[in-house]
Amino acid sequence: MTSRLPSLNGLRAFEAAARHMSFTLAASELNVTQTAISHQIRRLEEELGVRLFVRQNRSLSLTAEAVEYLPGVRAAFNDLRLATDRLLRRDDDHVLTVSTLASLAAKWLLPRLSAFQEAHPGIDVRITTSTGLVDFQRDKVDAAIRYGRGQWSGLRSDWLMADELFPVCSPSLLQGSKPLKCPEDLKDHVLLHTSGANTDDWRLWLTAAGLPTDISRQPGLTFDLTFVTVQAAIDGIGVAMGRTSYVRDDIAKGRLVVPFKIALPADAGFYLVSPQGRADSPKLAAFRDWLSASARAPA
Repeated sequence: MTSRLPSLNGLRAFEAAARHMSFTLAASELNVTQTAISHQIRRLEEELGVRLFVRQNRSLSLTAEAVEYLPGVRAAFNDLRLATDRLLRRDDDHVLTVSTLASLAAKWLLPRLSAFQEAHPGIDVRITTSTGLVDFQRDKVDAAIRYGRGQWSGLRSDWLMADELFPVCSPSLLQGSKPLKCPEDLKDHVLLHTSGANTDDWRLWLTAAGLPTDISRQPGLTFDLTFVTVQAAIDGIGVAMGRTSYVRDDIAKGRLVVPFKIALPADAGFYLVSPQGRADSPKLAAFRDWLSASARAPA
Protein backbone atom coordinates (compact mmCIF):
# COMPACT_ATOMS: atom_id res chain seq x y z
CA MET A 1 0.00 0.00 0.00
CA THR A 2 1.38 3.40 -1.02
CA SER A 3 1.76 5.93 1.79
CA ARG A 4 -0.18 9.15 1.33
CA LEU A 5 2.09 12.18 0.96
CA PRO A 6 1.39 15.22 3.13
CA SER A 7 0.44 18.59 1.68
CA LEU A 8 3.20 20.16 -0.42
CA ASN A 9 2.23 23.63 0.79
CA GLY A 10 2.46 22.43 4.36
CA LEU A 11 5.91 20.97 3.76
CA ARG A 12 7.11 24.21 2.15
CA ALA A 13 5.78 26.20 5.10
CA PHE A 14 7.44 23.80 7.55
CA GLU A 15 10.84 23.93 5.80
CA ALA A 16 10.84 27.72 5.53
CA ALA A 17 9.67 28.26 9.11
CA ALA A 18 12.25 25.78 10.43
CA ARG A 19 15.03 27.45 8.44
CA HIS A 20 14.15 30.94 9.68
CA MET A 21 12.75 29.81 13.04
CA SER A 22 10.06 32.36 12.37
CA PHE A 23 6.57 32.17 10.89
CA THR A 24 6.83 35.84 9.92
CA LEU A 25 10.02 35.40 7.88
CA ALA A 26 8.67 32.21 6.31
CA ALA A 27 5.54 34.08 5.25
CA SER A 28 7.63 36.84 3.70
CA GLU A 29 9.73 34.35 1.74
CA LEU A 30 6.69 32.46 0.43
CA ASN A 31 4.64 35.61 -0.23
CA VAL A 32 1.75 34.63 2.02
CA THR A 33 0.45 35.90 5.35
CA GLN A 34 1.73 34.75 8.71
CA THR A 35 -1.75 33.37 9.40
CA ALA A 36 -1.55 31.23 6.25
CA ILE A 37 1.80 29.79 7.37
CA SER A 38 0.35 29.00 10.78
CA HIS A 39 -2.68 27.27 9.24
CA GLN A 40 -0.57 25.27 6.78
CA ILE A 41 1.74 24.02 9.50
CA ARG A 42 -1.16 23.18 11.82
CA ARG A 43 -2.81 21.23 8.99
CA LEU A 44 0.48 19.40 8.33
CA GLU A 45 0.76 18.50 12.01
CA GLU A 46 -2.78 17.12 11.86
CA GLU A 47 -1.98 15.10 8.72
CA LEU A 48 1.15 13.63 10.28
CA GLY A 49 -0.28 13.25 13.75
CA VAL A 50 2.93 14.79 15.06
CA ARG A 51 3.66 18.13 16.68
CA LEU A 52 6.46 19.95 14.81
CA PHE A 53 6.87 23.26 16.62
CA VAL A 54 6.82 24.40 20.21
CA ARG A 55 5.18 27.82 20.09
CA GLN A 56 6.01 30.26 22.85
CA ASN A 57 5.27 33.96 23.29
CA ARG A 58 8.31 35.33 21.46
CA SER A 59 10.16 32.26 20.27
CA LEU A 60 9.79 29.13 18.22
CA SER A 61 11.56 25.81 18.55
CA LEU A 62 11.45 22.44 16.83
CA THR A 63 10.25 19.30 18.53
CA ALA A 64 12.48 16.22 18.53
CA GLU A 65 10.29 14.72 15.80
CA ALA A 66 10.69 17.83 13.63
CA VAL A 67 14.48 17.80 14.02
CA GLU A 68 14.49 14.22 12.73
CA TYR A 69 12.03 14.99 9.89
CA LEU A 70 13.58 18.22 8.61
CA PRO A 71 16.73 16.88 6.82
CA GLY A 72 14.62 14.54 4.69
CA VAL A 73 12.20 17.32 3.75
CA ARG A 74 15.07 19.63 2.80
CA ALA A 75 16.74 16.92 0.74
CA ALA A 76 13.46 16.23 -1.10
CA PHE A 77 12.98 19.92 -1.96
CA ASN A 78 16.58 20.14 -3.12
CA ASP A 79 16.08 17.11 -5.38
CA LEU A 80 12.97 18.77 -6.81
CA ARG A 81 14.88 22.00 -7.49
CA LEU A 82 17.72 20.15 -9.20
CA ALA A 83 15.37 18.02 -11.29
CA THR A 84 13.41 21.09 -12.37
CA ASP A 85 16.62 22.95 -13.08
CA ARG A 86 17.90 20.13 -15.27
CA LEU A 87 14.58 20.01 -17.14
CA LEU A 88 14.51 23.75 -17.82
CA ARG A 89 18.19 23.89 -18.76
CA ARG A 90 18.05 21.26 -21.50
CA ASP A 91 17.77 23.94 -24.15
CA ASP A 92 20.65 25.85 -22.54
CA ASP A 93 23.26 23.07 -22.59
CA HIS A 94 25.35 25.19 -24.96
CA VAL A 95 25.01 28.39 -22.86
CA LEU A 96 27.47 28.97 -20.01
CA THR A 97 26.77 31.94 -17.75
CA VAL A 98 29.61 33.02 -15.45
CA SER A 99 29.46 35.74 -12.83
CA THR A 100 32.62 37.55 -11.78
CA LEU A 101 33.94 40.85 -10.49
CA ALA A 102 33.94 43.67 -13.05
CA SER A 103 37.63 44.46 -12.53
CA LEU A 104 38.72 40.83 -12.82
CA ALA A 105 36.67 40.50 -15.99
CA ALA A 106 38.24 43.63 -17.53
CA LYS A 107 41.85 43.06 -16.48
CA TRP A 108 42.21 39.27 -16.52
CA LEU A 109 39.32 37.20 -17.88
CA LEU A 110 38.28 39.03 -21.06
CA PRO A 111 41.79 39.26 -22.58
CA ARG A 112 41.98 35.45 -22.35
CA LEU A 113 38.41 34.46 -23.19
CA SER A 114 38.87 34.26 -26.96
CA ALA A 115 41.15 31.25 -26.43
CA PHE A 116 38.29 29.37 -24.75
CA GLN A 117 35.89 30.27 -27.55
CA GLU A 118 38.35 29.03 -30.14
CA ALA A 119 38.77 25.73 -28.29
CA HIS A 120 35.04 25.32 -27.59
CA PRO A 121 33.08 27.06 -30.38
CA GLY A 122 29.89 25.20 -29.41
CA ILE A 123 29.67 26.87 -25.99
CA ASP A 124 28.05 30.30 -25.81
CA VAL A 125 29.75 32.11 -22.88
CA ARG A 126 27.87 34.88 -21.12
CA ILE A 127 29.68 37.02 -18.55
CA THR A 128 27.83 38.94 -15.85
CA THR A 129 29.51 41.16 -13.27
CA SER A 130 28.59 41.63 -9.65
CA THR A 131 30.30 42.24 -6.31
CA GLY A 132 27.65 40.28 -4.40
CA LEU A 133 27.47 36.55 -3.81
CA VAL A 134 25.45 34.60 -6.37
CA ASP A 135 22.22 32.85 -5.40
CA PHE A 136 22.45 29.83 -7.69
CA GLN A 137 18.84 28.83 -6.97
CA ARG A 138 17.51 32.25 -8.01
CA ASP A 139 20.02 33.60 -10.53
CA LYS A 140 20.49 31.99 -13.93
CA VAL A 141 24.22 31.50 -13.40
CA ASP A 142 26.25 28.32 -13.90
CA ALA A 143 29.38 29.37 -12.01
CA ALA A 144 31.01 32.36 -10.36
CA ILE A 145 34.59 33.51 -9.97
CA ARG A 146 34.87 34.88 -6.46
CA TYR A 147 37.57 36.06 -4.06
CA GLY A 148 37.77 34.42 -0.66
CA ARG A 149 39.00 31.35 1.21
CA GLY A 150 36.97 28.76 -0.67
CA GLN A 151 34.53 28.01 2.14
CA TRP A 152 31.03 28.42 0.72
CA SER A 153 28.59 25.90 2.17
CA GLY A 154 26.98 23.50 -0.29
CA LEU A 155 29.09 24.68 -3.23
CA ARG A 156 32.09 23.28 -5.05
CA SER A 157 35.09 25.62 -4.93
CA ASP A 158 38.02 25.12 -7.31
CA TRP A 159 41.20 27.07 -6.60
CA LEU A 160 42.41 29.36 -9.37
CA MET A 161 45.08 31.79 -8.20
CA ALA A 162 46.38 33.95 -5.39
CA ASP A 163 47.39 37.59 -5.32
CA GLU A 164 50.27 39.60 -3.97
CA LEU A 165 50.00 43.28 -3.08
CA PHE A 166 52.62 45.73 -4.33
CA PRO A 167 52.73 49.34 -5.63
CA VAL A 168 52.60 49.93 -9.38
CA CYS A 169 52.91 53.05 -11.50
CA SER A 170 53.48 54.27 -15.03
CA PRO A 171 57.07 54.15 -16.31
CA SER A 172 56.75 57.90 -16.95
CA LEU A 173 56.31 58.50 -13.22
CA LEU A 174 59.78 57.10 -12.55
CA GLN A 175 61.24 59.63 -14.96
CA GLY A 176 59.45 62.61 -13.41
CA SER A 177 60.82 65.38 -11.22
CA LYS A 178 59.93 63.59 -7.97
CA PRO A 179 62.06 60.52 -7.24
CA LEU A 180 60.48 57.14 -6.57
CA LYS A 181 63.54 55.14 -5.68
CA CYS A 182 62.55 53.87 -2.23
CA PRO A 183 59.23 53.33 -0.41
CA GLU A 184 59.78 56.50 1.65
CA ASP A 185 59.41 58.54 -1.56
CA LEU A 186 55.72 57.63 -1.67
CA LYS A 187 54.98 60.55 0.65
CA ASP A 188 55.69 62.89 -2.30
CA HIS A 189 53.30 61.14 -4.71
CA VAL A 190 49.56 60.83 -5.22
CA LEU A 191 48.32 57.49 -3.90
CA LEU A 192 45.48 55.82 -5.79
CA HIS A 193 42.95 53.88 -3.73
CA THR A 194 40.05 51.50 -4.39
CA SER A 195 37.06 51.65 -2.08
CA GLY A 196 35.22 48.62 -0.75
CA ALA A 197 36.95 45.31 -0.02
CA ASN A 198 40.42 46.60 -1.04
CA THR A 199 40.29 49.84 0.93
CA ASP A 200 42.89 48.61 3.42
CA ASP A 201 45.51 47.46 0.88
CA TRP A 202 47.80 50.49 1.23
CA ARG A 203 47.83 50.33 5.02
CA LEU A 204 48.66 46.61 4.99
CA TRP A 205 51.50 47.04 2.51
CA LEU A 206 52.98 50.06 4.32
CA THR A 207 52.96 48.07 7.58
CA ALA A 208 54.77 45.18 5.87
CA ALA A 209 57.30 47.65 4.45
CA GLY A 210 57.94 49.12 7.90
CA LEU A 211 56.60 52.56 6.96
CA PRO A 212 54.16 54.82 8.82
CA THR A 213 50.58 54.03 7.86
CA ASP A 214 49.86 57.79 7.92
CA ILE A 215 51.19 57.86 4.35
CA SER A 216 48.04 56.03 3.23
CA ARG A 217 45.88 58.82 4.66
CA GLN A 218 47.51 61.67 2.75
CA PRO A 219 45.33 63.32 0.07
CA GLY A 220 44.91 61.10 -2.98
CA LEU A 221 42.31 59.71 -5.36
CA THR A 222 39.80 56.93 -4.65
CA PHE A 223 37.87 54.90 -7.22
CA ASP A 224 35.09 52.36 -6.75
CA LEU A 225 36.46 49.77 -9.19
CA THR A 226 39.95 48.28 -9.24
CA PHE A 227 40.36 48.41 -13.02
CA VAL A 228 39.70 52.17 -12.94
CA THR A 229 42.38 52.57 -10.27
CA VAL A 230 44.79 50.57 -12.43
CA GLN A 231 43.97 52.71 -15.48
CA ALA A 232 44.69 55.86 -13.45
CA ALA A 233 48.13 54.43 -12.64
CA ILE A 234 48.73 53.60 -16.32
CA ASP A 235 47.84 57.20 -17.16
CA GLY A 236 50.53 58.47 -14.76
CA ILE A 237 48.11 60.07 -12.30
CA GLY A 238 49.69 58.40 -9.26
CA VAL A 239 50.84 55.19 -7.61
CA ALA A 240 48.31 52.37 -7.17
CA MET A 241 48.37 49.32 -4.93
CA GLY A 242 48.39 46.51 -7.43
CA ARG A 243 47.07 42.99 -7.06
CA THR A 244 48.74 40.34 -9.22
CA SER A 245 45.59 39.26 -11.09
CA TYR A 246 44.72 42.82 -12.06
CA VAL A 247 48.14 44.15 -13.10
CA ARG A 248 50.33 41.31 -14.34
CA ASP A 249 49.32 41.73 -18.00
CA ASP A 250 49.97 45.48 -17.88
CA ILE A 251 53.36 44.85 -16.28
CA ALA A 252 54.23 42.27 -18.94
CA LYS A 253 53.33 44.76 -21.70
CA GLY A 254 55.28 47.62 -20.12
CA ARG A 255 52.28 49.78 -19.27
CA LEU A 256 53.06 49.50 -15.56
CA VAL A 257 56.25 49.02 -13.57
CA VAL A 258 56.89 47.80 -10.03
CA PRO A 259 59.10 50.41 -8.32
CA PHE A 260 59.91 48.36 -5.20
CA LYS A 261 60.69 44.72 -4.47
CA ILE A 262 58.43 44.44 -1.42
CA ALA A 263 55.31 42.30 -2.06
CA LEU A 264 52.73 41.29 0.51
CA PRO A 265 50.93 37.94 0.00
CA ALA A 266 47.15 38.31 0.13
CA ASP A 267 45.32 36.17 2.68
CA ALA A 268 42.81 34.73 0.17
CA GLY A 269 42.48 33.93 -3.52
CA PHE A 270 40.19 33.44 -6.49
CA TYR A 271 37.97 30.37 -6.85
CA LEU A 272 35.57 29.04 -9.44
CA VAL A 273 32.41 28.36 -7.46
CA SER A 274 29.50 26.23 -8.70
CA PRO A 275 26.55 24.25 -7.29
CA GLN A 276 27.46 20.66 -6.44
CA GLY A 277 24.62 19.29 -8.58
CA ARG A 278 25.80 21.05 -11.76
CA ALA A 279 29.55 21.18 -11.20
CA ASP A 280 30.32 18.27 -13.53
CA SER A 281 28.24 19.34 -16.54
CA PRO A 282 30.34 19.06 -19.75
CA LYS A 283 30.27 22.80 -20.51
CA LEU A 284 31.31 23.75 -16.95
CA ALA A 285 33.97 21.04 -16.77
CA ALA A 286 35.49 22.35 -20.01
CA PHE A 287 35.48 25.92 -18.71
CA ARG A 288 36.98 24.86 -15.37
CA ASP A 289 39.85 23.00 -17.04
CA TRP A 290 40.61 25.94 -19.33
CA LEU A 291 40.32 28.49 -16.52
CA SER A 292 42.67 26.55 -14.23
CA ALA A 293 45.24 26.24 -17.01
CA SER A 294 44.98 29.94 -17.81
CA ALA A 295 45.49 30.88 -14.15
CA ARG A 296 48.68 28.81 -14.03
CA ALA A 297 50.07 30.22 -17.29
CA PRO A 298 52.46 33.19 -17.23
CA ALA A 299 51.21 36.57 -18.39
